[in-house]
Amino acid sequence: MSESDDARPDAAHLHVRRGSATPEEIAAVIAVVSESLAQEASTAVADEPAVSAWRISARGVGNDLRRDVPWGRWAG
Repeated sequence: MSESDDARPDAAHLHVRRGSATPEEIAAVIAVVSESLAQEASTAVADEPAVSAWRISARGVGNDLRRDVPWGRWAG
């Protein structure tokens, strides 16, 4: 692989830990795994998160409390 192939996010990387695989065998493994992942991605369905009316109308939490400013009777 060249440097331009390594920079691509979709570049396939395969590490053979034992034995010696031929380039044809490595290409076959990459083709099978890539096709399997593509098929799984095309059939995968994620449920849309249901957002309640309460969540839509709820106000966000304000700023954090400042711990460096004393407050209340016990501020001393």
